[in-house]
Amino acid sequence: MKPFLLLATRADEAAADGEYEAFLRFGSLPADSLVRVRLESGPLPALDLSDYSGVLVGGSPFNASDPVEQKSTVQLRVEAELSALLDRIVAADIPFLGACYGVGTLGRHQGAVIGRRFGEPIGPVQVTLTDEGLHDPLLAGLPSKFQAFVGHKEACTELPAHATLLASSAGCPVQMFRIKSNLYATQFHPELDVAGLLTRIDVYRDAGYFHPDQLEQVRSAARAENVDQPAQIIANFVRRYARS
Repeated sequence: MKPFLLLATRADEAAADGEYEAFLRFGSLPADSLVRVRLESGPLPALDLSDYSGVLVGGSPFNASDPVEQKSTVQLRVEAELSALLDRIVAADIPFLGACYGVGTLGRHQGAVIGRRFGEPIGPVQVTLTDEGLHDPLLAGLPSKFQAFVGHKEACTELPAHATLLASSAGCPVQMFRIKSNLYATQFHPELDVAGLLTRIDVYRDAGYFHPDQLEQVRSAARAENVDQPAQIIANFVRRYARS
């Protein structure tokens, strides 16, 4: 099987390694079937996309809606590299799944409006599938409503006309969408279970996702939920697109 490609941007080792291990586990992938490129640590290497079964993008501390003057040189480089790569991915409809940061990258690339109106605090939310989502192969096996973990300062406020809305939540109208046939982005984190979210809470406790005084409350809310259904999306992605 050709490997999948994971494009990562988390500088913290615990968060970065936890994300990588989650995609391996939920995709039932051996380590040699998921190639990770950490964009925050250096320029994107030359890639022959035909060498991969598909492309995954993890979450990120970067926000596409940040004012340009507030973005670091690393963030600006990462955004430019991802945009150029998406030119190729979208043109060829190469299998793509972006988790959280996928909305800011794929969405912005395709003309979506990305802003701060529908940010959600770290924790569980109920996600509801649209009629299109109920029939999409990447969501096969999921119920019409399920719990998922979120935590984001920005979100999509308006999708382009050619995008297909697949899922929403009460506080964020765009939780998942599709472009063409094979390009997907989720606002929620399909790679996160309770243990993974607790790691993220500790890593990003001072990043402005919640007030530091709320740390134990946020941890307790995470432990109270059994969030295991969104990972099916990763399994479906691997099963659908793995190729020799």
